[in-house]
Amino acid sequence: MTVTAGGLTLPASTAQAATNTTSTTNTPVGRLTGVTAGQSSTEAAGGSSSSDSAAKAVTTARASKSAKAASRKAARIARQKSKARKAVAVAKHQIGDPYRYGATGPGSFDCSGLVQFAWRKAGVKIPRVASSQFAGVKKKISWRHLKPGDLMFFNGLGHVGMYVGKGKMIHSPRTGERVRIDRLGGWRKSSFVGAVRPGA
Repeated sequence: MTVTAGGLTLPASTAQAATNTTSTTNTPVGRLTGVTAGQSSTEAAGGSSSSDSAAKAVTTARASKSAKAASRKAARIARQKSKARKAVAVAKHQIGDPYRYGATGPGSFDCSGLVQFAWRKAGVKIPRVASSQFAGVKKKISWRHLKPGDLMFFNGLGHVGMYVGKGKMIHSPRTGERVRIDRLGGWRKSSFVGAVRPGA
């Protein structure tokens, strides 16, 4: 069998082959490249997913580091509070002991000797005299942020007492007097130099 095409007479098999070739040639490019485009989209999505995972890992690591730091800080504060409670308890146990210049106990104390004795029993070493105690303890505290156990300094660092809470302090006042707890009135506040927090 023969077919006439464009003025030419061709065998039927040859005409069919020519038609198939033309069909393939006229197929839109988009159809041929569809698979490749799909592969590229999948690869791009995979890259984006990897970036997200990396970002999440960094965020998680930072959060974990912050949580550990906060936990260490909380533990440090708890230890200081525990020691401060013990120091206050030791100081209160000395109520009634006489003041004696240069004395560090037991049995008698001067002002700085009393607070040094109490904090040493709580496991914290501080300097011997008031001026050195103020300079040597790094954590400085304002009047409004006082907590039990804090050391309070007065009269140009000439006197020191220990805050016990509720607007009161324990101290060894002067020659002829004994260790006692006093309320912190206006006169004390006017002569207040500063405070420190041992063990912080």
